[in-house]
Amino acid sequence: MTGNDALANLKLAAAQGDILAQFTLGAMYHQGHGVVRDYAEAMRLFKLAAAQGDADAQFNLGVMYDKGQGVVQDYAEAMRWHKLAAAQGHAKAQGNLGVMYRLGEGVVQNYAEALRWNKLAAAQGDAHAQNTLGVMYRRGEGVAQNYAEGARWIKLAAAQGVVGAQITLGAIYAMGQGVTQDYGEAVKWFKSAAAQCNASAQFNLGDMYRKGEGVVQDYAEAARWYTLAAEQGVANAQLNLGILYDTGQGVEQNDTEAVKWFKLAAAQGDADAQLSLGVSYHSGQGVTQDYAEAARWYKLAAAQGYADAQFNLGTSYLTGQGVIQDYAEAARWYKLAAAQGYVDAQFNLGTSYLNGQGVIQDYAEAIRWFKLAAAQGHASAQYRLGDSYDNGRGVRQDYVEAVKWYKLAAKQGHADAQTNLAIMYENGEGVEQDQAEAVKLYKLAAAQGNVNAQFSLAMSYANGKGVEQDQSKAAKWYKLAAAQGDADAQFCLGVMYCTGQGVTLDEVEAVIWYKLAAAQGNADAMFFLAMSYDNGQGIAQDYTRAHMCFDLAATGGYANAVENRDRVAAKMTPQQIAKAQKMARECQARNFQDCD
Repeated sequence: MTGNDALANLKLAAAQGDILAQFTLGAMYHQGHGVVRDYAEAMRLFKLAAAQGDADAQFNLGVMYDKGQGVVQDYAEAMRWHKLAAAQGHAKAQGNLGVMYRLGEGVVQNYAEALRWNKLAAAQGDAHAQNTLGVMYRRGEGVAQNYAEGARWIKLAAAQGVVGAQITLGAIYAMGQGVTQDYGEAVKWFKSAAAQCNASAQFNLGDMYRKGEGVVQDYAEAARWYTLAAEQGVANAQLNLGILYDTGQGVEQNDTEAVKWFKLAAAQGDADAQLSLGVSYHSGQGVTQDYAEAARWYKLAAAQGYADAQFNLGTSYLTGQGVIQDYAEAARWYKLAAAQGYVDAQFNLGTSYLNGQGVIQDYAEAIRWFKLAAAQGHASAQYRLGDSYDNGRGVRQDYVEAVKWYKLAAKQGHADAQTNLAIMYENGEGVEQDQAEAVKLYKLAAAQGNVNAQFSLAMSYANGKGVEQDQSKAAKWYKLAAAQGDADAQFCLGVMYCTGQGVTLDEVEAVIWYKLAAAQGNADAMFFLAMSYDNGQGIAQDYTRAHMCFDLAATGGYANAVENRDRVAAKMTPQQIAKAQKMARECQARNFQDCD
């Protein structure tokens, strides 16, 4: 018998009312097996069989009305046919009824009724009903929440190969909800689902290998699973794969490849990826540096409430990188991040209030934010609090409290805090005076390049305060501070070269340092430079310039400057004096620059 003959006989039997023929032929038209798919014809044949009480046909009619196959979608009609099949014990129809009651499709949502129908179907071994029943127990839908019972039903569904159940069961074991936590068992179920090419399971496996949970930590294996999931469009997998390429974990480090995956995840709205992409554009890693593009991605992530992005966006507005500089906008984004407890944002917001940048200056508000950041261990915030109590800014002056905060910041290696704490020990403010402790702290800060500490340490060695007097060590630290432009250090170094203390006597070198300090308006250096011109020490004798420098030193408040200026004037002509006075006025007008 040919295929055409068999089809003809089947049609004849169906026309004669044979239920099996009607159902079989309906199924053929429904699936397009042996005939051209025709939902309308399938519907007609299923109705004939269903009218004779065939449960499978009734079920199929319910499915077709549910999906709108060959008819206008009609949940109520789907419900009617599923009920007829379910009443005959049809497991799939019972399961579908459970779904419809759970979702409120074609009927008022009713978790209790959904639970009843899913139980009936699950008891017959329907895997999807078992999975749904498990989910309902886990969520407490129509029944008291029960993680253990939920896990029991989901296990049954997972064992039948329901991929969604396998993923959920893996997560249940990973979290230990309703079962004893078992990462190995979690991996087993994720692998079962991943073997069916399920992207979520592939991502979860990647996570397990990355973290070393249930398996030996293996970044290469993590990258392999992330890649499979990422290629299916899973945003989290794309993000994590980008991070692996960024850090070179499990794959060869590749900034360009990292950016590629960040872009794919960011395009799906993943805030982490948007932030990472912004950072890449900001740093120019894997992509041409572009502050404007960085700010664009920061904005997208920040709009989703992502604190890191809000902070970075605030900093972009603070510095004017990629956006028009706007202190108010910077403060606005810092506030949003700070409200989420982001410590750097809290500190920066405190700084904004301290300086009145983008907000009305408010020392009390600055203190509030510094305290929040300091409580999280932010060293600079602790330093700012110490400085505020030290100077009575925004709070009542309290040296003891200042010392407390300086100490916390100093322990974290904050150089300014170490320096200020040393000053407190040196002066006995808020703490018992201790010159040796002051020197110890100056050394720590000076080693980090803190110019004030370097100068103070030099003074300690020069005067033998808290340490054995040592002029050569004093000279060493004066040099380091002077090289950073500290005028007092430059002057003191000049004196050491002039007197030969701690260094080889060199009057020419002394004048060089006097000039550098004098150019910053240092009155002491200006006086000693005048003396050098007057006596011709280290530089050619020049009464006119000596007069000018004595005049400027006098303006700066140097005690003997007037007396010495007048002494030099007695050696000069009126024309020379007039020239010296003019030079002094011009020098001061130029802020002591290019006066020589």
